Amino acid sequence: ARESEQRVGSFNPQELANTAWTFAKLGVPAPELFKAIASTSEQRIAFFKPQELSNTAWAFATLGVHAPELFEAITHASLQRIGGFNAQDFSNTAWAFAKFGIHAPELVHAIARESEQGIGELEP
Repeated sequence: ARESEQRVGSFNPQELANTAWTFAKLGVPAPELFKAIASTSEQRIAFFKPQELSNTAWAFATLGVHAPELFEAITHASLQRIGGFNAQDFSNTAWAFAKFGIHAPELVHAIARESEQGIGELEP
């Protein structure tokens, strides 16, 4: 965690999201690392793809790491890229926001609208 924390400033969006996802998947709390990931991600959020946005939100929510500024940035970036989200991205993002009780009605409506339009593409 310490080594990643020192290098996080040089990470691209995929590396930021993957690092957060890995620590969350393993259930390893790393508060200082996640603080660095949040700060760097906020600065680079314009370059995050839908999967990177949703995985980052999922990772922070899974470990219970509150990062209000990051989630605000994820909200705005997700609204801009909502057409590129797949079912898993919708699910991860909605779950993460719900877990923290974050009130983001515009994002919730966009997820609902896009999900409804793509419902025929889902596999049973």
